[in-house]
Amino acid sequence: MAMKIRLSRGGSKKRPHYSIVAADSRMPRDGRFKEKLGTYNPLLPKGDERRVIMDTDRVQYWLSQGAQPTDRIQRFLENAGMVEKKERSNPKKGTPGKAAQERAAARAEKAEAAKAAAEAPADDTASE
Repeated sequence: MAMKIRLSRGGSKKRPHYSIVAADSRMPRDGRFKEKLGTYNPLLPKGDERRVIMDTDRVQYWLSQGAQPTDRIQRFLENAGMVEKKERSNPKKGTPGKAAQERAAARAEKAEAAKAAAEAPADDTASE
C-alpha cells in the first residue's frame, strides 16, 4: 500500500483550513485517511507558530514506514528541521511566457525603428 503524507482540505469557501494526514495514495484528497497528523491554516501570517502544527513523532513514524510526503508537506518538514533541504531546480521559473516574449520583441523592434528614424534626419542636416 503506497502511503502519502498530504493535506486534506476543510473549511468553507474562500476560508481554507487543511489537515495533515497519512493516507493511502489511491484515496481522494478529502477522503479516507489512516491518521490525522496535524493542521495547516494558510490564513495565519507566515511567522505565526499556529500556522503549521504537526505531531512530529507520528510524522517520523509514518516516514519510517515508507510514507512519501507531498511537496508542500516536504517544505513543512524542512522548516521544522525534520528532513534535510532538497535541492530544487526550476529553470523555467524566471523566463517570461510566450506572449511576454513576443511583446518584448515588438517593443525592441519599435524602439530600433524610432532610433533609426531619429538618426536619419540628423544625418541629412549635417551634410548640408
